[in-house]
Amino acid sequence: MKGVPTDMKGVVLLVGSGGREHALALSLAASPSVTALLVAPGNAGTGSTPKARNITLPLDDHKAVVEACREQRVDLVVVGPEDPLAAGLANALKAADIKVFGPSKEAARIESDKAWAKTFMDKYDIPTAVHQTFTSPGEAKEFIKK
Repeated sequence: MKGVPTDMKGVVLLVGSGGREHALALSLAASPSVTALLVAPGNAGTGSTPKARNITLPLDDHKAVVEACREQRVDLVVVGPEDPLAAGLANALKAADIKVFGPSKEAARIESDKAWAKTFMDKYDIPTAVHQTFTSPGEAKEFIKK
């Protein structure tokens, strides 16, 4: 798989349960650099992928994920979904000296916090659709009528 370090021989933990993770699992499993693939929580597709095994992990408990990585001798963690990234899973793994492919909580904010992303785009003159942030449905309805 393009992007997997060529000197790596080891165990990869893939976080997620969607179609994206199934595609990633297939690519990771095809790499001779990957000896085993753990997928948390995974899905039927990842469960039938060669070298892969679905596992249960409390993804909102970063200490437990770090512990599991150490117990399973995970060499690299690939985080697919937005929610664990927005919650800081990549930060916790990096702080524990576990290699992780995924943006920090701060960088993931551009995807996880749409209002913040729009403000960021406005501030730096990045083209984006007309927008407004609302605290009530009534305000949103009035904006749409305009």
